[in-house]
Amino acid sequence: MNDTFEERILQEFFEGEGAVSTVNNATIGLMLAIAQSMRPNGRYALMPSFTFSATPLSAIWCGLEPYFIDIQEDEWSMNVDILEDTLKKLGDQVAVVVPYATFGTCIDLTYYNELQKRGIPVVVDAAASFGARDKYGHFGKGFLGSIVYSFHATKGFGIGEGGLVYSGDQEIISNVRQAGNFGYKGSKESTLKGLNSKLSEYMAAIGLATLDIFEQKIETRNQIKQWYLEQMNKWNLFDKGWRVQNCTGQLVTQLFSILSPQDEKADVIIDRLDKQWIETRCYFSPPCHRQKQFSTSHQSTMTMTESISNRIISLPFWEEIDIAHVNRVIKELAKPSHRGE
Repeated sequence: MNDTFEERILQEFFEGEGAVSTVNNATIGLMLAIAQSMRPNGRYALMPSFTFSATPLSAIWCGLEPYFIDIQEDEWSMNVDILEDTLKKLGDQVAVVVPYATFGTCIDLTYYNELQKRGIPVVVDAAASFGARDKYGHFGKGFLGSIVYSFHATKGFGIGEGGLVYSGDQEIISNVRQAGNFGYKGSKESTLKGLNSKLSEYMAAIGLATLDIFEQKIETRNQIKQWYLEQMNKWNLFDKGWRVQNCTGQLVTQLFSILSPQDEKADVIIDRLDKQWIETRCYFSPPCHRQKQFSTSHQSTMTMTESISNRIISLPFWEEIDIAHVNRVIKELAKPSHRGE
């Protein structure tokens, strides 16, 4: 069942280019991809702080130290100019670079492919990007490093739990697969540091069924995003300083995250919505560099990360939500704020 699932993904989404290996969750996928890619004498894993905790934790489990890089203002992904300066400063101390495709956007992989060619390994955390497309086809197709996608229930392609590691380099996936099978290769002798990353046959069966309706799910999710954008325009929220992510490519909308105006804090707005029985989320606040586990990690300046994490709100988003619910949420957002509360 799992072999069939992998083969359908490789052929239908990556046109048979490269190789894939399913994993039991994306965190394990990140750990395996980092462990099989990183430079052995390196110390740091360079990544954004504006990401889920699983990203730096995966590096730590591989014996590395996270080194946090600030993000870009509009795209909310790692600032490659700051990254390049940091690479020059740290030199051979860099073990791996771990960009995050924020909220499923198709970040430009051109620079990261160049890093691979320069001998700097790259593992892309593309948790919400499965099914996304850019001008080259499915996001990541042919990429020389590794890309990790999540199949968690909260993602657009949600099967309950699971994930996928892809690379245009088949050798990388061969090593990931071996490490995810206790280090076995052709016999029951462990020949490298391994663990059990196998996706269950049950989840693979759910995955196969989900593939059959995935295009419908994409259409539904993108319609909900369009409703939100239309209602934001209707209530003049953009004129009032609200902002959305500048996304690239055709996405599979995981959630709908917006930025409050510069002079309004997300926590105040979230509290106001909660009192109206509108439940929201706050991805990612606090950002990783402000979390206890990572508080001693090195970092670049965090000006943009701080600004965005203080203002970001993820609005209610599920596939059965209707336009009336969307309208109610935006109508509440449009009410004048009470900055003294």
